[in-house]
Amino acid sequence: MTYGIKISASGALAAMHRQDALSANLANLNTVGFKPVLAGAMHREPVRQEDGLANWDSDTLLERLGGGVLAAPTMIDFGQGPVEITGTELDLAIQGDGFFLVGDPASPSLTRDGRLTMRADGTLVLAGSGLAILGTNGRPVRVNPAGGEVNIATDGLVSQNGAEVGRIRVADVRDRDALMKVGAGLFAAQNGQRLALIDGTGMVVQGAVEGSGVDEITALMQIQSASRASQSNIGMIDMQNKMMDRLVNTFGRTT
Repeated sequence: MTYGIKISASGALAAMHRQDALSANLANLNTVGFKPVLAGAMHREPVRQEDGLANWDSDTLLERLGGGVLAAPTMIDFGQGPVEITGTELDLAIQGDGFFLVGDPASPSLTRDGRLTMRADGTLVLAGSGLAILGTNGRPVRVNPAGGEVNIATDGLVSQNGAEVGRIRVADVRDRDALMKVGAGLFAAQNGQRLALIDGTGMVVQGAVEGSGVDEITALMQIQSASRASQSNIGMIDMQNKMMDRLVNTFGRTT
């Protein structure tokens, strides 16, 4: 019976983990460039199999029940978000695959948040974090603060008054499973090492931003599903606890 309680507890914990992750997605419904996480559950093997103790004696019937469930490793959904026109000169979106490179040229971070602003020296930086956006030459992109209108082409070419002043790089990685979120809409390598970058195939759209990748209706339905799963498992724990109490206090008494 305690085995059943443990299985129900593992189910409740996995469901609560899903609920937390999905609630975080919903909270970022209006966050520019936000990429939601995919949270699920995975089957857990019986303890004897999970720990590689096949030579130990065990109860065959209990092993057929399995070990319950575990929270599956979360994955990031890098699907294209909606391109929303803002008309702001330094707002950029990427239509297609790729990321903007920002921060330290020696170890840049990736982002889909293209809301830029200009420093006093003309360096283009992210409006939210102040990190410099990097060009194809690996250095921060700078324009002339007094040089007039800034035009940015679909290939990232930055020009003023018809003269090229830089080119914003759109980069990508071969294996996006190696990326993790590091806050402020940024992504970096999970192992902390420098990313092996390739050229992105997406097009830069000036005067627009990429909206959040969260679908409100889907997120709400998934949260409700996780909540029901959590409540069901907690109910099973309560039922088995009452059965255990009855077993000990009624059938366990001796005359």
